[in-house]
Amino acid sequence: MILKGNQRGNGRELANHLMKGRENEHIELHDLRGFVADDLHGAMEENEAIARGTQCQKYLFSLSLNPPEHEDVPVEVFEAAIERIEGRLGLEGQPRAIVVHEKEGRRHAHAVWSRIDGDQMKAIKLDYYKLRLNEVARELYREHGWQMPDGFRDKGQRDPLAFTLEEWQQAKRTKQDPKLTKTMIRESWTGSDSRESFEAALKDKGLWLARGDKRGFVAVDWRGETYSLSRMSGAKTKEIAARLGNPKDLLSVDEAKAQIGAQLTPKLEAWAKEEQARADKAGLAAQFQREQMVQRQRQAREKLKTQHEERWLLEEKRRAERTPRGIRGLWGWVTGKNRQIRKENEAEIARNQERDRAEKQETIRKQLAERRNLQRQIKLAREKQQARIAELNQDVARAIQMGRVPERSQDKQQERKRSRDRGRARDRGPDRTPN
Repeated sequence: MILKGNQRGNGRELANHLMKGRENEHIELHDLRGFVADDLHGAMEENEAIARGTQCQKYLFSLSLNPPEHEDVPVEVFEAAIERIEGRLGLEGQPRAIVVHEKEGRRHAHAVWSRIDGDQMKAIKLDYYKLRLNEVARELYREHGWQMPDGFRDKGQRDPLAFTLEEWQQAKRTKQDPKLTKTMIRESWTGSDSRESFEAALKDKGLWLARGDKRGFVAVDWRGETYSLSRMSGAKTKEIAARLGNPKDLLSVDEAKAQIGAQLTPKLEAWAKEEQARADKAGLAAQFQREQMVQRQRQAREKLKTQHEERWLLEEKRRAERTPRGIRGLWGWVTGKNRQIRKENEAEIARNQERDRAEKQETIRKQLAERRNLQRQIKLAREKQQARIAELNQDVARAIQMGRVPERSQDKQQERKRSRDRGRARDRGPDRTPN
């Protein structure tokens, strides 16, 4: 289980992020401890109010727990992991919130603690918390028999195509897979031996080399997005400088954008947007299926919740009826029968709570399996979309060089089909079918 934590402030922004339903298909505020409020926003406001009595700016500790992609992890595993982590970090008994998310058939959790010790009005120090989290993460991988990522065993084996938050946000704007962008730039870098050959390789993929404001070299696409060459290529700064020379010899980012914009005529730009729209449509059907599935699953969970609540009220009523009242109740208290009934009721409550949790977990398990099946279809649609966008980037680069709109590959395919059909008609000879 990947564990990522950080000390932070601004609890209201964190609550907005954790309860945002657009990106996550299912959100559950699983637990609130140590708060008067019964919602996450109210709990974060309480944390902020207490922190005002101290000089601490980062009064929260936020943690995300991400199990392996294909593992079906019940909520009890998240609870146990969170308990262990707060013990290692010295956060036992601190006000805490747990939120469980589901997205693309995967389940993950978030935990947020207040760092402010209410008795001493001081922030709890979290020395070496990243090392502590890595220790717990390794323990969880071993205990559950999960395949440990290569980066855990050896830092040198970490995924070179992993992307940052900034790259992920950029990918959302351009609708391009950041790993695919990194791969294209790395292929261009490894397949070149000079600045000229590297620039040519980038242009073939719809990217232009430019001088960055802070970084030495960047790549710019026709949309105006910039990509750090040192981060994307995986090459060292000295190696980049040795091959590409002085960055001052290149256009700045603004100059490169202006040059691309000048070559991207209104007709070319309209064509590019049309092709982008065509690529975006590739995943619309699967996206519609996803939205329908999510709504149906939410309704099923709400129905199960209502059934549990109604059944619980009936069971509470039956338990209350078991306890005698009046003189019989007094006699039961003297003889100890009431105590025995209370113990039986408590045992029944525990069994029924476990039953409800098991029913809920089984419903979630089936829904996750259903969502994973759909996710495979969505993944295929995304791959097609990414292939079309990559082809579009190359076509835009060629169009800018030619100064005209290129023939669409779809049009070429249709023309080839018409040509084949004409050829078959000639091979069959004249049509002698009687009128």
